[in-house]
Amino acid sequence: MAMTFDPFSELDRWAAGALQQARSGPRQMPVDLQRDHERYVLNADLPGVDPGSIDVDVDGQLLTIRAQRTADAAEGSKWLTRERPSGTYLRQFSVGQGVDIAGISASYDNGVLSVVIPVSEQAKPRKIAVEGQTEARASDAQKSLTH
Repeated sequence: MAMTFDPFSELDRWAAGALQQARSGPRQMPVDLQRDHERYVLNADLPGVDPGSIDVDVDGQLLTIRAQRTADAAEGSKWLTRERPSGTYLRQFSVGQGVDIAGISASYDNGVLSVVIPVSEQAKPRKIAVEGQTEARASDAQKSLTH
């Protein structure tokens, strides 16, 4: 098997690893957000995270997702390469007025956190009937006969 050495990619990998280890604040998680008819579905990648460490909460109109990933290290072992990040993950979203906050649910499967955010009844699209001029007059005449 032939191997090539690219000093620039090795330098990039080393610098990214050094910066990631030096970073002390929470890490961001990649997410996808889509609207599926009468609900929003948010999928967040959290591979290797202990499901018990995941915290999803809503405070007013702010949805917060927190999770913790710990590095597995056997006692007495020495890291040769460490590219998988560990630490705290944090992401916050403004959910707006048109959602049913009480109906929010979450599940975690195969490293993906799924948060389902239902749309409130008031925010759902609805059809409004349009009456014609003659229909409105007939409706008014019928109302006056019954009163």
